[in-house]
Amino acid sequence: MRSLYLFLLLAFATTLSAQNPTPAADQEGAILITNATIHVGNGTVIEGGSILFENGQITQVGKNVGAAAGAKQLDGTGKHVYPGLFALNSQLGLTEFNAVRATNDQRETGYINPNARALIAFNTDSQVIPTVRSRGVLFTQATPMGGLVSGRSSIMQLDGWNFEDAGVGPDDGVHLNWPRRNSYNWQTGRLIANERYDELVTGLENFLNEAAAYCSAGRQGERLTKLEAMCEAMNKTKNVYLHVDEARDIQQGVQLLKKMGANVVIVGGYQAYRVADFLKQEDVPVILSSTQALPDNQDDAIDQPFRNPALLAEAGVTFALSHGGSWEQRNVPFIGGQAVAFGLDYEAAITALTLTPARIAGVSDRYGSLEPGKSASLILVSGDVLDMRTSEVEAAFIDGRMVDLTNKQSELAEKFRELYRRGK
Repeated sequence: MRSLYLFLLLAFATTLSAQNPTPAADQEGAILITNATIHVGNGTVIEGGSILFENGQITQVGKNVGAAAGAKQLDGTGKHVYPGLFALNSQLGLTEFNAVRATNDQRETGYINPNARALIAFNTDSQVIPTVRSRGVLFTQATPMGGLVSGRSSIMQLDGWNFEDAGVGPDDGVHLNWPRRNSYNWQTGRLIANERYDELVTGLENFLNEAAAYCSAGRQGERLTKLEAMCEAMNKTKNVYLHVDEARDIQQGVQLLKKMGANVVIVGGYQAYRVADFLKQEDVPVILSSTQALPDNQDDAIDQPFRNPALLAEAGVTFALSHGGSWEQRNVPFIGGQAVAFGLDYEAAITALTLTPARIAGVSDRYGSLEPGKSASLILVSGDVLDMRTSEVEAAFIDGRMVDLTNKQSELAEKFRELYRRGK
């Protein structure tokens, strides 16, 4: 017990002594990035292009961009400009120390919690956020976990004062977890059948039917918050994110939710490639989040998870790339790089980290691509943003505000570089 108290005291003291950078002030004056390779986010690449933005909004993109009077110019020669990357299906801002329960706010008690909102739990003061931001990830989908119905996620920009300031896509959808048919016993190395599978599926279906009936009835009489929280999803105003991996469960879940009129998005989708034609026909997008996992089945190819993005792209399925967890989101761009190494087109990987996530979450009118009229949320990178060997984010802008890219880890790195510069 004493050790736990000492650990908590140390964590608290560390938090006090290493505050996050202050959120950037609103953009003042025009900014022009010149002579860069611009990856628009929709598959278009502009070599030797320029991008001009004012008042937080992109005004011009192309080869022949006229400089606004008094514009600050950044030389992009030999560098790349990308839209800010998205980290979907993430607990960033909801989890700080996995081992300290008081810093974990990603799940509610109980099994059915559609009324739980990740938005209000999002911690903009998380010291993990600056480390992720420095890798070019400017947006996250704060996503609840646990139970059959986890709650509602929200799209957050990563340079906010508080959750209200950071929320750019509040309550973008509700998250359902399809029951797993089997679990793996690490001691015996065998799969164990889930004896409650049918019971759990029936329970989930009953809740969805009840919610559909409540919402279609105009919510008359007593207000039931758990059912009311499902109404936007049931009328297609917001998404239903279905966390599921097995092919047959993907089909069963999609058919059930489509029958109720929901707008379905698959999350996880390890075996989505096996039902790619079905997903394309039903126009169901996939948020792939298991591309770094081991193969699920003994007869799977050893590189099956790495090839899944390319297989979905070849089949014409709309998909985004993601990487579970909180601090792990700093590796999101490199997930795209690995997908490229296993057959995915480079610009398709960029789209899967930028425009497609924005479209899925309903914020593509402002974010996800570098087009006139959209938010100036972008990164200037020396090297390849998808390559961990060369990627170096030199500047980042969210709504035109130049974000401070320093963080605790970069400060420690500089501290010890100085040690060796002094020959200690």
